[in-house]
Amino acid sequence: MKKIIIFFVIIIFTAFPILAQDSISFPDELEGWETNWVLGINGSQASYSNWAQGGVNNIAATGRSSFTSVYHEGRFSYGFLIDTRFGKTKVQDEGVRKIDDRLFIKNRFLYDLGDEESDFKLYGNIRIRTQFDKGFNYGAGEDGTDVLISNFMAPGYFSQDAGLAYIPSSKFTFEAGLGLQQTFIRDRSLAETYGLEEGERFRSEAGFTLGSSFEANIAENLKFSTSINTFTNVSRSIKSSDVYFSNKLSGRVNDFMTTSLSLDLVYDDDFSNRVQVAQVLSLGISFDLR
Repeated sequence: MKKIIIFFVIIIFTAFPILAQDSISFPDELEGWETNWVLGINGSQASYSNWAQGGVNNIAATGRSSFTSVYHEGRFSYGFLIDTRFGKTKVQDEGVRKIDDRLFIKNRFLYDLGDEESDFKLYGNIRIRTQFDKGFNYGAGEDGTDVLISNFMAPGYFSQDAGLAYIPSSKFTFEAGLGLQQTFIRDRSLAETYGLEEGERFRSEAGFTLGSSFEANIAENLKFSTSINTFTNVSRSIKSSDVYFSNKLSGRVNDFMTTSLSLDLVYDDDFSNRVQVAQVLSLGISFDLR
């Protein structure tokens, strides 16, 4: 049933402009370089004493950073993105736990096929995706212990793809091409968790890639961005395609305070036959540096 759902997602994606949080957009009038850096922090705290409704004392904080630099001259465009998030929470009687962790780096190259206003372009992407710290499946061990499921560069993904892109505006892109994907497992004990043989640290795959992104200003201070990317190994069934679907609704309360709601869906049967889901609602302080 889960695989059927994924197939419907892919079909809808290929027929309609679905959407991107990991995308790099180039302003329509860009000439030369433009750089943007957004820093933010979210936090929460709760304390209870003799409280009839109950509750658990906790404190949580998450920091985030998104740095983007784009360049355009003539038919050539280049973009660089590094997006990071890291958060921890301390819950009474349960210690400190990770609540968010992301390291994503992307290089993007575009070359217009025709004049500078052409909607069709050759593209190339180079991506690195991993996390900073250990991740656990809490209480999943036979005796209730925590089970390690990830670490820095375990897994780590390095991918390269190139092909043809349709980009009618800075708000929407659709692309299809060929790609390579390497999986790194720095901690050998996690090899089988991500589809490698016991003790292995590296796997390389070749396949087909599809990608689409869209963003729109829903209201004056409210923006929606979404993206979907797929990778299909040429030596495996299409049912084993990796699918990454990201959505984010963000709003600015004032010059410093922002709120956001994000929903990420991932299907990777090397890790699990079930869809991975991450949903985060946050309110915090944000600084936009240019």
